[in-house]
Order: sequence, then C-alpha cells, then structure tokens
Amino acid sequence: MPPNDEPAEAGSSSAPDLQILGDEITLQPSGYVEPEGGHEGKEEALLNQFASFRAEPLQFLREVSLYVSGQGWRAYNNVIGQPAFYSGFSENMKSMVLSAPLLQERITKLAEDRVAVEVKEGLINKDDKDFGVKCAQRRNALENGLQEVADKMTDDMICKMESKTFIRGAYYMATQLLTRAYHQGIHVSSEEVLRLRKVADLAAKKKQSIIFLPSHRSHVDYVSLQLICYRLGLTLPIVVAGDNLNIPLLGSFLQHAGAMWIRRSFGDDALYTTLVQSYIDTLLQEGYNFECFIEGGRSRTGKLLPPKFGILSFILDSILSGRVDDAIVCPVSTQYDKVIETEGYVTELLGVPKKKENLADFVSGGSSVLSLKLGRVDVRFHEPWSLRKFVDEQLSRLPSIPPGLDTDHHKPDVRAAREKILRTMGYKVLSDINAVSVVMPTALIGTVLLTLRGRGVGLQELIRRVEWLTARIRAKGGRVAHFGNAPTSEIINRGLDVLGKDLVGVVNGLAEPTFYAVDRFQLSFYRNMTIHLFIYEALVSAAMYMHVKRGGGPAMQDISYAELKDQVFFLSSLFRGEFIFGSDGLVTNLDNTLHGLEADHIVRLDRDQNGTVTTIGLSVEERKAGRENYDFYCFLIWPFIEASWLAAVSLMGLSPPPGSNGDIWVEQNKAQNSAQLLGKTLYHQGDLSYFEAVNKETLKNSYTRFEQDQIIHVVKSKDPKIPPRIQLDPEWRPSRDPKTGALVAAGKLWDFTEKIASSRREGKNRRDGATVSVRVLRLTDQLGAKLFAEAVDGEKQGKNKVPSRLSVEEQEAHKKDVRRRRKKLNQRAHL
Repeated sequence: MPPNDEPAEAGSSSAPDLQILGDEITLQPSGYVEPEGGHEGKEEALLNQFASFRAEPLQFLREVSLYVSGQGWRAYNNVIGQPAFYSGFSENMKSMVLSAPLLQERITKLAEDRVAVEVKEGLINKDDKDFGVKCAQRRNALENGLQEVADKMTDDMICKMESKTFIRGAYYMATQLLTRAYHQGIHVSSEEVLRLRKVADLAAKKKQSIIFLPSHRSHVDYVSLQLICYRLGLTLPIVVAGDNLNIPLLGSFLQHAGAMWIRRSFGDDALYTTLVQSYIDTLLQEGYNFECFIEGGRSRTGKLLPPKFGILSFILDSILSGRVDDAIVCPVSTQYDKVIETEGYVTELLGVPKKKENLADFVSGGSSVLSLKLGRVDVRFHEPWSLRKFVDEQLSRLPSIPPGLDTDHHKPDVRAAREKILRTMGYKVLSDINAVSVVMPTALIGTVLLTLRGRGVGLQELIRRVEWLTARIRAKGGRVAHFGNAPTSEIINRGLDVLGKDLVGVVNGLAEPTFYAVDRFQLSFYRNMTIHLFIYEALVSAAMYMHVKRGGGPAMQDISYAELKDQVFFLSSLFRGEFIFGSDGLVTNLDNTLHGLEADHIVRLDRDQNGTVTTIGLSVEERKAGRENYDFYCFLIWPFIEASWLAAVSLMGLSPPPGSNGDIWVEQNKAQNSAQLLGKTLYHQGDLSYFEAVNKETLKNSYTRFEQDQIIHVVKSKDPKIPPRIQLDPEWRPSRDPKTGALVAAGKLWDFTEKIASSRREGKNRRDGATVSVRVLRLTDQLGAKLFAEAVDGEKQGKNKVPSRLSVEEQEAHKKDVRRRRKKLNQRAHL
C-alpha cells in the first residue's frame, strides 16, 4: 500500500493522482508536491460500492474472503502511526490513565478535602488520642474508594481497540452500508491525501498525535473519516462521542471501533473532569490520533455552528501545562449530496422533542439505508498545523501571561486569556473548514430555487443560474464538486435525482419542464451550505434594502455610505453567533465587498473628489437585469433577519403583565417555544415571509445574543432539576397604555425591533405598519401573559417545582453576573 519512494519529477506541476485498482491503492507521484497556483488536486472516489450478493454472488464471496483472510491493505498491518488493535491495548491504556500523576494528585486532594470536612463536622473527633491514625485510615479508605470509581469510569470511557479481525469486519460492514446509501462513494482530493500521509509519517516519527477536527452534519461524518484512515493505512483516530450513543450492543461495537464515551455534561464532578483530562493527556503523550467535533453537536441547519470549547479546553491544557509537547491539528470538511438525517432535523427544528437514541431505530434505519441513493460524500483535509506553534503565537499577543493558565480556571484574568485563545482557535478551525469545503450540486440547486422570485423556474433558467452561482463561488475562492467534463444539465439532473420529488417538484406538460421547491424548510439546509461564501454581500444588500424597498427612481433608493456602514455593523453584530466573519475588521470587509459588487456591476459607487465613497446605489446593469443578482444576496440573508426580528418581537411579550411588580421569571425553554408559536401564527397570517424563520436553532441563537447584550437575563440554578429561567431587562421593557394595559409600540426594544425590520423582506401589510404593530403586539402580549400565568399558577398549585422568583442566593449570584457581563459589554464596545 505505501507509495513508491521514487521522487517526483522535478518541475512537475500536474496534480497528483490517486488510483484504486483491486486491492492496491497507488498514489502518484509518491511524495506531496506543492502545487502551483493553489491547484486543488484531482478528486477521485476513494471508496466505491462493493459487489452485491444477488447481482454478483461470486465477486461478493471473493470480497468477503479477502476481508476474512486479511489480504493486501485489508490486513491493516504496517499502519502509519502508533500501534493499535492488539490484544491488551485497552488494559495498557487504562493502566496509563489511572497512573497519571494528575489523576493521582486529584484523588489524594479529594480524599484530604473530605477528611477535613468530616473533622469539621465532628465525624472524626479531634480530641481522640488516635486522631492522626484515624485520619490516615479514613483518607486511605477514601482514596481506595475513589480509585475504584476512577477504574470503573475509565473502563466505561476509553476506546477498546483490541482486535484486527474485529476492525476488518467492522470496516467491511460499515463500507457496505455507507457505499450503498452513498452509491457514488467517498471522494477525496489526492493532493490532500498525499499531504496528510506525509504529515502523518512525520508525526509518527515524533510520536505526535493528529487531532482531526471535522465539521458535523451527520453521524456519517465520523464513519467516513474512519474508513478513509483505514483505507489509507493511518492509525484510526479515537473519536470523542456523547454517551447518548452508548446504547446496548451498538455502544460496545463503537467503543471497540474507536469511540471514547464522555458525558454530555460534567457538572461539578472534579474526579470525572480530571479523568477526562488524564485520558486526553495520555492519548496525546503517546501520539494516538484523536478526533472531536469543533461544533459539538450536529448542525441541523446546514451551515457551520459556533465552536464549542469543552474538549478544546482539555487539549489546550495539555499543551499549556507542558504535559504534551505538541500535536498536529487537521481541520476536515465533510460534504454530502444529501444528508440522511435532514427529515429528522426538520421535525426537531419545528419544535418536536429529539428522540432518545435506541437500537431499534438504528437497526431499522440501517436496513432502509441499503435502498437509498444519496449520491456521494466529499471529504476535504485542510493543511495541518502545529498546535504548539499556534498557542505560542497567541500567548505572545497577550499583554501579560497570567500565572496558572492551565490550572486556575476560576481566576478572571486566566479565564479571559483562555477564552481569547480558545475562541481564536475555534474560529480559525471553522474558517479552515470553510476554506476547503466543496459545494455539492444539491446545494447549488437548493440555493438557486430558494433565491428566485416566483413559483418555479424553467430548466434553461435553472442551468443559467447554477452556472452563474458556480462562477461566483469560484470567484470567491470556494470550491465546487468536480464531475469531470459533464455538462451542467447532467450535473443538475443528477442533483435533482438525489434531492427527490419530496424536496423538488417538476411540472411537465408545459413549454419546458418547470421546477419548484416542495419542502422549502428542508431545502434550506442545502442553501445554508453556500451562505458563508457570500455573507458580506448579503449583509450589504440587506442594508441597502432599507432604501431600495422605497421604490421610486434611483435617487430615492440610494443610501449614504455612513448609513450603510451603520446598518451593516448592526446586522453583523446581530449575527455574530450565526456566521463566521473575517478578521480584517468591519470597514475593510465592507470596502472590499463594495468594490467587489461594483466590479460585478451590481452596485454603483459615487465618490467625492478625493475618491472616497459617499453614496451607494444599484447599478444601471443590475436594474436592467431585474435586480436578479442583488435579490439573490437578499434572499440568502432574509430568513435569518426574519428569525431575529421574530425573536426580538417575542421579547415584547416578556414585559410583566399589568399589576405585576416585575420579579417573575419564566422558563427559558417555554419562552422560546412561545416565540416559535408566535412565528408560526405570523407566517400563516402573512406577516412572516419565511417559514424557516421559526427554526428553533436560529431562535435560540438570537436569544443567546440578546443575553450577551443584556437585553434579557438568564438564571441557571444549581439544582439540575430546575431549568434556566429568563427575564426581560427593566431598561428594555416597553411601556403599557395606562387605560387599556396594552403594550405600546415605542421604547428601546421597539426601536431595536424596527431597526431589524428595516432590512427585512416585508409581509402582506408592508404599507400598513400601524396595523402590523397593533396585531403583532397583541399576539405577543397574549402569549406572554400565558407564560407569566403558567409560571405563577403552576408554582402555587404545585404542578411543577420551577420557582417563578429567585432565592436570596440566586439574586446575589445574578447581580454579580450582571455586573460581570456589563463590564465585558463595555470592554467590547471600546475595542
């Protein structure tokens, strides 16, 4: 399997190829060749569908026999990386984890702290003549007990790579399932694979781990990466997995294939936290490859989620403490023609509670997978980079390095420094993933269908717009999946077949076939796979819409640079938790975007005598083209603006009812459910243009943003049975009519809502704002009153145990939290 050691021909500029013939994989040329002009490398199918027993029984039996006997690369011998899949692997790993000094120190400290508590509470008598002996005996007993607990926790947590026979069978079974569902196989860039193999070889010699950080849209993500590593002869990464998947039979199977189980929440369990740190330290010290998902959970919306810092924090501590010298980070993008779980995502986003994982659903889902035709999976590897070098660069940028950076997490200066490093790392990884992601044909079709006015689109127009979008993606530095020299019409037909009639319908019997979006909500998942490439153009277009929607002549629709900049800044702040923005700053990004739109003949820039842009308007060419390109950018961002507007409007309902003293707190989850109900009502009444606006994930992101900006306050109880509760900040509460008690469409929150609405695509009553404000406020107040009534009445009648008022301890903790957040908010405002 390893490539030849012959050097590539000098001066070779051709992209390396990847050839798969029978049992052999040939990488040509052998070493990684730095491409000229940023060539992406040739894309090849790394895994293709295996033979079917019914269609080719002899070939099927031959393939099974090759796996059983372990012929060729299937033997999984001589892999690049640290040895795994041998008898005693997990016991050896368990021994190293349990003997880690960090864990042993924690066990000793916990035992000593407990003895001190028992002495203080009089359980051990200070005046006893054997006081010292009893303390020592009690401490030893506690340590032994904690060792047993740690032993059990470790056994439940660690992956158990014990058998090559098992992993050969697991590879065969997983490939059978995956390549039958994704019948066109798994595709990679040969150039990136060669680079990865070279990095893996160097890392293995230095006993360094490769930390794979993939995007996460499907359970298939980690399966496909494991299959690629197996096929290329790399040591399989240990995959961080939530213990919700640790269900009977399946959990054991995954654990022996490389999964390590962690709790979804650690709480205040100091022993468990230290155990996870010790295990990660051990893996990185021993040079085992490691995989965790930078987004935490799977993205239900199709675009990248903000980074989660839980596991990254442990990895950072391994480096900061010096317990691990270095590790190699490799961001990974996994793209699909169609994601298996999208139907389930839609039900979750519309408010249906997520089902608990169970084996029956997995088995039934696995059997149905065999009959799916979901196209292909494209996996891309960003150029790996040194974690030690990254951390050192970040530390050099700090004004001062606080002591205890890897231990004293509770100290404000340490917490601030760590948060800055983790955020920078998290968003760098997301940016790297976006940089290598490819746009699939289904994403092109979904984007075009959801960014056109009208009911449907003819085939020729669909081809024209897909070709335009493809050109724009490449001009922005993005990648589009390669299909050789296939014409666009063939690629579109292929994408339509994968999406199916449940997502895209066709009307035949017309002058030409006409396509339309059947399930816009589900199709938005694929549109969101392209939005990151055009986020600045979308924000500028939405900001311009404040004037464009006025109608009239061009002069009526022009906007000054100052007003445009103000609205773009407002919108980018509004969506800072939704999208990944460049690090060059608002003004630079805005100016670059305006110049790009001018070069594309979409906008016209008027300049003063010094060459400074003063006014922006739509270009003559764009007006002649019916605003189609400008509208494209607006359609991309409008569903998100709509969702933010809905979330802001729903806050009006959190204003205390008449006669209330304002000390009532309502459950956060119920408030968000109420906002979603309001959105569904407004959509069906015509006041929302996009059903995607009621997306629960986007509403949650808006509420998080409102909390960060101190528009709302959230209190989390120490009691895990009490859910987070929410309250509108007094400064943001709208006033009420003294006679009727109705909410008044005025004040700080209403102005904030109107500023969002100025860039929003208006509904049916766009020219009757008074009617909208009265009806919408009545609905949100009605739903809010119900929330308050449920909070108070439920507590009085004992229907639930969620208090509607804060305890004295919670009030003090809340005041401290408000002061901390406001200080942070003020610091950000002065950056």
